[in-house]
Amino acid sequence: MSDIFISYARSTEPQAIQVAEALRDLGYGVWRDDELPAHRAYNEVIEERLKAAGAVVVIWSADAVMSQWVRSEADRAREDGKLVQLSLDGVRLPMPFDQIQCADLAGWNGDTNASGWRKVVASIGDLLVDAKNEPTIPTPPLPTKPSIAVLPFANLSGDAEQEYFADGMVVEIVASLSRVRSIFVIASGSGLSFKGKGLSPQEAARRLGVRYVLEGSVRKAGNRVRITVQLIDAADASQIWTHRFEDTLDDIFALQDQVALSVAGVIEPAVREAEVRRASSRPTDSMGSYDLYLRAIALMRSYVGADLIAALDLAERAIALDPDFPAAVTLASRLHYLVELYGWSVNPEEDRARNVALANRALRLAGDDADVLASVAAIKAWQEDDPVGGLALAEKAVTLNPGAANAWTNRGAARLLVGDLDRATEDLETSLRLDPVGYERMANVIFMSMARFQQHRFEEALALAGDVLHRADNATALAVKAACLGHLGRMEAARAALQGYAAASRHPIEIYARKVWRGPGHLELFMQGIALAGGSDWVSP
Repeated sequence: MSDIFISYARSTEPQAIQVAEALRDLGYGVWRDDELPAHRAYNEVIEERLKAAGAVVVIWSADAVMSQWVRSEADRAREDGKLVQLSLDGVRLPMPFDQIQCADLAGWNGDTNASGWRKVVASIGDLLVDAKNEPTIPTPPLPTKPSIAVLPFANLSGDAEQEYFADGMVVEIVASLSRVRSIFVIASGSGLSFKGKGLSPQEAARRLGVRYVLEGSVRKAGNRVRITVQLIDAADASQIWTHRFEDTLDDIFALQDQVALSVAGVIEPAVREAEVRRASSRPTDSMGSYDLYLRAIALMRSYVGADLIAALDLAERAIALDPDFPAAVTLASRLHYLVELYGWSVNPEEDRARNVALANRALRLAGDDADVLASVAAIKAWQEDDPVGGLALAEKAVTLNPGAANAWTNRGAARLLVGDLDRATEDLETSLRLDPVGYERMANVIFMSMARFQQHRFEEALALAGDVLHRADNATALAVKAACLGHLGRMEAARAALQGYAAASRHPIEIYARKVWRGPGHLELFMQGIALAGGSDWVSP
């Protein structure tokens, strides 16, 4: 259970959150009524948490004085000898609480050196040492990269024999997540040690020193089983992702493998999306390498010139702070390529050389990091004009981590270059299943539209290009759209797409085409579509 129970009136919830976060930063477990479970009577939970807490912090205000709940909780804490009082507005406290010392936090802005706050912290420390006869053990600090723990799965089957299956599910998911080098994963034994403890996801995350937790349940009915999982951000208890799996129990181990791989594949991009949102909401000063990297990702996903240039600056700053950060090195390499590809480079030769140098550095740093290897595979295939070498790297990335969406995307992209269109689309579809909404989705859909175009499936390619353009004026999507419309005979719309391309890229479309459409027969088919769309105005004789 939590070390500290916080009692407050609803009107002062922002201040209660501020107090709770400040106490958590000191390593304490804190409980507020925002963690009330949906399946239990709230009065039972509150009584249970009050009894278990070593200290009860009552936040007095004019509304709290009028609240029967706050007064009842304060009275229980007073009787148990674990009451800590603070006042937000100088309100006169009701009897007998006006006879007990109360810290003045009127106008408190979170300053941990404020005298009133130091008084609160000192009282809590005394109570918890007295309650346990030992100091409270600080929780582990959060790692520098996204961190996650898989908590014990609840067995809802009413069948004790299914406990082994639920525990095995945790072990398999942790094993799959451990392949993802961009995430810090707590060992399965630590997660399973909380079995039966009744901890909230936030409390478990605090004790393990992680940002995210995955929890789930298993329900068996006859020969079928339903597994429900949800990913939670422990900072605010928000649910990031949830999914339900249903299957037969004919092959339990195969089912465990399937669920573990699916969960691992989705969690990595889901966590990265949450981290990107978190970084984007922070102030722009005093940013570390990781925050700069996340901000670069957020900008890059539009594939628009100004955003790419800004993202490149952030990525280079991230490398300057940490030259051995593989993910930032590969991102910078990729951005140098994109800036040069679309004609936004001030010095194209310098960008091409920097791109290759960074890719080679990333390869040396990568080790068995599937995501880095996959990113370098794309550079090798497209920038270094070595699709066979790029395909080999992508194959290795998929083998190392079959749940890495980026690995499937770049294997599909390499296969596109060597003309293996059917298997390229299979890889790209797998990547979209693993990462349906993440930052790689844009590149994935672009590659898929190019594959469908080469298969002469122009309507499908056009729809995919439209999916990209719904989000940003991407030059490749506009080029594909123009070529598709040319082949389909829709000349007015084709010319409009060409004009859009001219605004999105500084390269004439023929120069762009020779950089991108390099597979067998690709350039000819593409330029035919452009010629049909724009004639001599767009294609040199």
